[in-house]
Amino acid sequence: MAADAKSADRASDAAPVAGPRRSAREIFEQSIKALSACGQDAISQAVCPGILDPSEAVEWVQRADRLIRFESDRSVLRSEVPVLAERLEQLLEQVELPEGARAADLALAFVDRLAAIRAMAADDLEAAYEGDPAARSLQEIILAYPTLRALSIHRIAHELYLLGVPLLPRIMSEYAHDRTGIDIHPGATLGRHFFIDHGTGVVIGETAEVGDRVRIYQGVTLGAASLRDSSTLRGQKRHPTVEDDVTIYAGATILGGDTVIGTGSVIGGNVWLTESVPPGSQVVAEPARHEVRAQSPERRSEVQLRWDV
Repeated sequence: MAADAKSADRASDAAPVAGPRRSAREIFEQSIKALSACGQDAISQAVCPGILDPSEAVEWVQRADRLIRFESDRSVLRSEVPVLAERLEQLLEQVELPEGARAADLALAFVDRLAAIRAMAADDLEAAYEGDPAARSLQEIILAYPTLRALSIHRIAHELYLLGVPLLPRIMSEYAHDRTGIDIHPGATLGRHFFIDHGTGVVIGETAEVGDRVRIYQGVTLGAASLRDSSTLRGQKRHPTVEDDVTIYAGATILGGDTVIGTGSVIGGNVWLTESVPPGSQVVAEPARHEVRAQSPERRSEVQLRWDV
């Protein structure tokens, strides 16, 4: 009975204080009034002046990705490419552009880079086929591998980033992150013939520089060393440089803007690196020590899971 009384007291404490009964309409109007009140809080400061609908940026990058990875019919491209430029111009008119930049000029500058982006995507496709013996065909990779989607969208976003376009590249990279589990900041510079195997949990920071013919596996982080006030690092080189022909195995963490992984190095799984390594290095984590103790069935711990149930 005492336990029941305590439970009732806790439930009473958690329940809202009863007040005058309000109609559904009154509750709706009160919520609408509160949500529409633009105060000094962070959300109000972000959205009340007007904000881009992120779904428009996602729709545009989906269209661009489809044209780059899948479309080769000239008649389709003749109708689609001008639409791609027009819709990009409309998006650019909704964000603050660099001083003196015109939305129409930036849209055309991006379209002028479509062939170069496809060439890089083709190199990435070739790298995936060469790097994964489970791949049966190029078609399987381009249709089913998350790395191709993530890298294609990254290369689109990176071109916009280089043009000085704010906000849009980040929306696009986060869309790819959401769909693939691969988190690449649009500012990161990725070389040719790049392959991310499996990909889940990969993080590549804004100022990371990756050379040609690099292969990385799931769970790799190319990140920044964190400070208590990391805002002081804004605008600085915070993420590592990975030179050509490097392989980085699953779970490795490489941090810091001064950290350079030399050409041809192999970084083992679960390695933690905050300093540079010379070309041709092999870096491995100290293996864990496992201790196996025999015990009789009578002394088996009661918290041990039963496997014979």
